[in-house]
Amino acid sequence: MSKNTKINLLLLLVVAALAVLPLALGLGDHKEEPFTGADGEAETAITEIKPDYEPWFSPLYEPPSGEIESALFSLQAALGAGVLAYYFGLHRGRRQGEQRALAQRETEAAPDESPAERA
Repeated sequence: MSKNTKINLLLLLVVAALAVLPLALGLGDHKEEPFTGADGEAETAITEIKPDYEPWFSPLYEPPSGEIESALFSLQAALGAGVLAYYFGLHRGRRQGEQRALAQRETEAAPDESPAERA
């Protein structure tokens, strides 16, 4: 097994543990909605600290349900991941192409050189 395969398997195991452990250990069981996200937690903390707080602005679009809001968030995350994957793939492909072109130029130039020039 190669070093990269071991690293990838370890990272996959860590991600799986981060996803499963909070559910398995019952973290958040004492809350009404245990996994609402940072926005809900911030709103609760603000209203506890200062009950008469007025927001500076209101959202441009308020989804009709939590499921639609969650779906839109997932879509946004998927689009962002797609853009990042495209960028990194394009960058890696260009680098590999440059390396292949350089290696090809070196192999084409090598037979033209005399033994004295190589030394």
